[in-house]
Amino acid sequence: MPIIINLDVMMAKRKMSLNELSEKVGITLSNLSILKTGKAKAIRFSTLETICKVLDCQPADIIEYVKE
Repeated sequence: MPIIINLDVMMAKRKMSLNELSEKVGITLSNLSILKTGKAKAIRFSTLETICKVLDCQPADIIEYVKE
């Protein structure tokens, strides 16, 4: 898939664990893990907004399009 999820990169830059991000964003560990591994089919803008607020980043820092 040409959409790459760089959530793990941003979490590492902010020194934040999956558990901590899950608590701060308010989504389950399993759903966050699905997103982090790129297995999610969709993400709500409200969830993306909250992740960006918590990680102090832009959506483009998390989601990337790569031509195949």
